[in-house]
Amino acid sequence: MKAYKLRDNIYWVGVIDWNLRNFHGYITPRGSTYNAYLIIDEKVTLIDNVKYYLFEEMLARISDVIDPHQIDIIVQNHIEMDHSSSLPNLMKIIPNATIYSNANAIKGLKMHYHQDWNFQEIRSGDFINIGNNDLTFLTTPMVHWPDNQVTYCPQEKLLFSNDAFGQHIASNERFEKDFPLDLVIEEAKKYYANIVLPYSKQVQKVLDSVSSLEINMIAPSHGLIWTEHIPEILNAYKIWSNNITDNRNALIIYDTMWNSTEKIAFTIAEAFENKGIKAKIRNLQHTHISDIMTEVMDAKYICVGSPTINSSILPTVAAFMSYLQCLAPKNRIGLAFGSYGWSGQSIPMLHKMLGDNTGCGFKMLDPAQVHFIPDKEILEQIRENIEQQLASI
Repeated sequence: MKAYKLRDNIYWVGVIDWNLRNFHGYITPRGSTYNAYLIIDEKVTLIDNVKYYLFEEMLARISDVIDPHQIDIIVQNHIEMDHSSSLPNLMKIIPNATIYSNANAIKGLKMHYHQDWNFQEIRSGDFINIGNNDLTFLTTPMVHWPDNQVTYCPQEKLLFSNDAFGQHIASNERFEKDFPLDLVIEEAKKYYANIVLPYSKQVQKVLDSVSSLEINMIAPSHGLIWTEHIPEILNAYKIWSNNITDNRNALIIYDTMWNSTEKIAFTIAEAFENKGIKAKIRNLQHTHISDIMTEVMDAKYICVGSPTINSSILPTVAAFMSYLQCLAPKNRIGLAFGSYGWSGQSIPMLHKMLGDNTGCGFKMLDPAQVHFIPDKEILEQIRENIEQQLASI
């Protein structure tokens, strides 16, 4: 395994996880990388590491550049195990290395691995000199764990951004300029929607902190490294973190039992389209919730439908609603809909989940509910009612 040279004496020594298809509950059809970075200086420094079962591959890339025993410093930007679980094996090789990280991270590493390694606590704004280069640390709590931090090298204008600006892409290319940009942005968006979205306020603070830095390379912990399209990804994060949506976009998510709820879904789409709003329809039997969350990022209108089953909602819809609530998108308009046989609890349940402050907190349209099978007249009434509500917004 070969290291990849990024700059003079700075190398990518991470690993490519070609087989990864599920990460934190969302699908990753393009796989991923776990990025680690090696700086050859007076004090040889390794920034982050990789999943434990890929340790040998990382070690081989390090060995392509130097003897791993020469590593003096490990900077641990995040303790999650896809970035830290090679530490036990690594510290067997370099037991005297110093691990630089913040207080939350050190506490977490001790709880993870039950080792009292040579930790050096840093605070936001601290820096160390490793020879020709300095490393400045900025703590970024809750982007997306309490222990997160980023590391900046001013001499190289290089930001080691940890999970920020990452994507799940397994590729032989290391830079975003060598990969279709629309795919990189799409995967960065999916990563944000499924991992970072609940912490958008914290992301805004981080963007403010890094705005004063001169940056000509962003090296994240997953995916491709940013060089030529840094303004684009910074602007995208600004939009996503401010929950800026497209007023012309609606997303209709549902599952159906005997196709009655599906008929309502298509009628709702017709109502939106009649008002000049583009509507996407997503059946939860066919579309994974993590892909739907990526589309939630743009949609102003979030419509969720389920028939009533045993006084509740279908399991697929319940799973989606749990996922949606924990990712906490803001500033949307919601609509609950569905068909029912004898009780009809699913529609008020969805209305509350979408609109209640303990749920998503969306501004809500009147729900659309149908007893058994909707005929043409009932569907026409639903369409007209929704169009009237849209006209008053």
